[in-house]
Amino acid sequence: LIMLSEGTIIALSTPNGVGAIGVIRLSGNLAIEKTGLFVFPKNKKSCKNILPNTAFLADFIYKEQLIDEVLVTFFKGPNSYTGEDVVEISCHGSSYILQKIISCFLESKVLPAQPGEFTLRAYLNKKMDLSQAEAVADIIASESEAAHRIAMQQMRGGFSKNMEELRQQLIQFKALIELELDFSEEEVSFANKDQLKGLLSTLHNDIYMLKESFLFGNVIKNGVPVAIAGKPNAGKSSLLNTLFNEEKAIVSNIPGTTRDVIEDTLTIDGIIFRFIDTAGLRETSDLIEAMGVKKAREKITQASLLIYLYERTTAFKDLISEIKSLQHKNQNLILIENKIDQYSDGFDNILNNELLSALDSKENIFGMGISTLTSESIAPLKAHLVKTLKEMGDKATVVVNNSRHYHALINAFKAIEITMDGLENDIPGDLLSIELKEAIFYIGSITGNIDNDQDVLGTIFGQFCIGK
Repeated sequence: LIMLSEGTIIALSTPNGVGAIGVIRLSGNLAIEKTGLFVFPKNKKSCKNILPNTAFLADFIYKEQLIDEVLVTFFKGPNSYTGEDVVEISCHGSSYILQKIISCFLESKVLPAQPGEFTLRAYLNKKMDLSQAEAVADIIASESEAAHRIAMQQMRGGFSKNMEELRQQLIQFKALIELELDFSEEEVSFANKDQLKGLLSTLHNDIYMLKESFLFGNVIKNGVPVAIAGKPNAGKSSLLNTLFNEEKAIVSNIPGTTRDVIEDTLTIDGIIFRFIDTAGLRETSDLIEAMGVKKAREKITQASLLIYLYERTTAFKDLISEIKSLQHKNQNLILIENKIDQYSDGFDNILNNELLSALDSKENIFGMGISTLTSESIAPLKAHLVKTLKEMGDKATVVVNNSRHYHALINAFKAIEITMDGLENDIPGDLLSIELKEAIFYIGSITGNIDNDQDVLGTIFGQFCIGK
């Protein structure tokens, strides 16, 4: 559990190790005073007379020994990241210099910051709400353009605004019901039941859309899992190798070569895809291969996207039976006829249409043909993968990518459904009020608009890197 330190804190805000520049950050009431013990501006002014929001060149001196020439930036609270006085010292990135500067401050009773403590102070000083604070960690961890875009939207408050609007609507709804309870003996009615039902229905739909957007947000944040499946020797490993332009998997014309799951990531148009090459799906007496097939099926059920490779020579009934056994809810399926270079007519569109028809083709199933001989020939597949993900994202104006937010939305959704049922069945207002209170609590917990729960704060900020 993270405990908020009283006093001024310090930490290295750049990664450990040798680099050109290292940045050390202090925050607290004594930040500038403690800096003045070791930092001597080149213009001979005292640190105490330094203007806020300015940077200055200085010598860092400890016991008359010059440690380094440093650039110091001073941010006066509350106009700083944490809302307190903040000093940032940029020095040369020698691990000795960084450790020496930090140890000087620790000797002078400045406290070492805990993981996430700078951002925790920013939250407690109302510089940002809880969901914005969590987005800071997501921005630091973002490895793709799409993940960065979602995290930036959250940090800038788009998601927070949406949550607060939902919360205020629920509060108003609850107030009307409780007002009726207060005047129940006079039989005064303040709430038009049809209007209340309409409002609840709108809230119900909004929360549902936010909840569903987690499917997209989570895969963008962690990489979109794309399973490559098919019968042995359908060309799965060849496809993986062509996608990555290197030998990621052993390619052989002997069925059953791939016996384990091979996984690697590739960024296409700013989206990270985690391609998973699986063992060929077939009945086998080979114990090791059978274990690979079992693991392949597990990976396929977890994947957002499934690429199923087939050859036109495979029996139609076998294809349909196997594909149906692999389909699951919320899956986007891409049926690919491989090795079309072996045929003069290329992609067999008639067979593709028959497959789509037999599978009760919906919008989330797409068919195409490829050859894995050159990387150019699979460009349409890459384009379709990106298009599929962007269409998933287009359905949501705000995207949820945080599992804590997702579970809070699930709980709020359940409470609203119970309230809706209660209105339909004329359940007493006091019982409805209890469920609404639950919904308000869970929506508020996303942004921190509840009484601070130290366990929740500890879990959230404890996952941050030290120095943020």
